[in-house]
Amino acid sequence: MVWHRGELGDPGSLDPHKATTLIESNILDELFEGLVTLDARGEIIPGVASSWTVDTGRTVYDFKLRSDAKWSNGDKVVPEDFVYAFRRLMAPATGAPYANILYTLKNAEKINKGELPVETLGVRAVDETTLEIALEQPAPYFVSQLAHMTAKPLHRKSIETFGSDFVRPAHMVTNGPFMLKEFTPNDRLVLIKNPFYFDSAHVALDEEIFYSLEDRSAAVRRFMAGEIQSYDDVPVEQIAFVRAHLAEAFKVTPNLGSYFYAFDTRHKPFDDRRVRQALSMVIDRQFLAERIWGGTMDPGYSFVPPGVETYGAPATVAWKDIDPYQREDEAKRLLAEAGFGPGGQKLEVEIRLNNSENHRATAVAIADMWKALGVGTRLLATDATTHYAFLRAKPPFDVARSGWFADYPDAQNFLFLGQSDNQALNVASFSNKNYDRLMHEAQVESSPERRRAILHEAEALLLDEQPFLVLLTYRSRNLVSPKLKGWEPNVLDNHPGRYLSILP
Repeated sequence: MVWHRGELGDPGSLDPHKATTLIESNILDELFEGLVTLDARGEIIPGVASSWTVDTGRTVYDFKLRSDAKWSNGDKVVPEDFVYAFRRLMAPATGAPYANILYTLKNAEKINKGELPVETLGVRAVDETTLEIALEQPAPYFVSQLAHMTAKPLHRKSIETFGSDFVRPAHMVTNGPFMLKEFTPNDRLVLIKNPFYFDSAHVALDEEIFYSLEDRSAAVRRFMAGEIQSYDDVPVEQIAFVRAHLAEAFKVTPNLGSYFYAFDTRHKPFDDRRVRQALSMVIDRQFLAERIWGGTMDPGYSFVPPGVETYGAPATVAWKDIDPYQREDEAKRLLAEAGFGPGGQKLEVEIRLNNSENHRATAVAIADMWKALGVGTRLLATDATTHYAFLRAKPPFDVARSGWFADYPDAQNFLFLGQSDNQALNVASFSNKNYDRLMHEAQVESSPERRRAILHEAEALLLDEQPFLVLLTYRSRNLVSPKLKGWEPNVLDNHPGRYLSILP
């Protein structure tokens, strides 16, 4: 039984400590299992840990590992595998771009910044079945963080033997429902069932094949031909066709994701708040959501998407309800103050984007809206792998397409993107001492009500500064064959293969 699964591109890395994108997460979640994992509905359930307890101060957790957890080579999964993985994640030499997501661990930030040795990390093996994790301070979202790809165990011997080549099919040792059989870039990645997985008897799939299909139109054609049984997107110009002809297969569901552009705030003129605000104010988000995206996105006026239960209604840009003509007048005034427009310089902007029909159509529409301000716009499109590698390398740019999907349902998981010390994921290179102070205060605040208020204040500041040009709130757009059983819609848009089967 094989799940032929269309994916939006190739993974940039199969090392859980080097990966940053949803493409990689979808694959790594099939290969590795952490202390906890997600069920078909996106809810946290036990993974390698069969149970856990927390002390009264809610800063020390004890995880009991299941006795039947094994690696794909038959080795037993033990607490030391997690100790090794967490230390490797935080070691400065690893250069893990996502390390700061687990700064919740005691001493993690100082270790990652080279101020303490990795041995001081708040993770230790108590015995052969118990792992203890100590936190810097209580974090209500901590257990949810443990389902993230950075929190997977790693097989130390294979990494020490093969170095960076441990991710090759011949060398990769995993502990999840599947193993890596083959990876051909720009074509396919093949997973096969892991016979040593503790629940393998209930995994119906024998293989899971990811096809690299950045061309959305080609993906729709292959779906209609029965060559793939699912795909994570639909080209905007075909949404009406898909709704008319593939209504049963087209699943549009709420999603905790934000679609935005990032300004490179390191250089002029995008270091000027007035320029950033002006370019943001004239964009008709309703048009983008309804006309460009065919009603499969919602207009975005906040950085944290609506739907995070512990956060409530997010903050929004101050000008959200102002008449569009007044917005345009104010935008022209701001640009004039900054020296652009009639009597000043002509503002030229280059938008970098990953090459899909949807992103290109959005960029073309935005460039047309910016014409009202006298702004000239160029588009520079590359494939997804190249685009994300560019953002990780952080050379200068003007504006870049970006976005974020929740790793766990908490506002902090979006707002941390604006912290100045989050160099790997802060695409805009935004730096604001007041914002950093607020995020630190929220991190150490024990009162849920006060923490929520601080995070709202931080979001309002971020929206006022607008280093990230908020545009849209995602809805998941999936094509799912009626033959694919066990696929459940959820706000994290996570669909583990262990719960799926294929009808004849």
